[in-house]
Amino acid sequence: MAEFKDRLKQLRTDKKLSQKDLAEYLGITVRGYQHYETGTRFPDFKGLQKIADYFQISLDYLAGRDN
Repeated sequence: MAEFKDRLKQLRTDKKLSQKDLAEYLGITVRGYQHYETGTRFPDFKGLQKIADYFQISLDYLAGRDN
């Protein structure tokens, strides 16, 4: 099953977005966003909701609990 970091990167690249694009949308630094894609840090619940809403996916999908 894919991990959060893998799903996040795949969603971003499928939409041809840069890390900067998503960082700006989330209101964080690019470096902060990079931590999400490397799996060294995770967004808080509101951040997860914002990501799920942006990509129109469920939190279960984003967390790797659902395909």
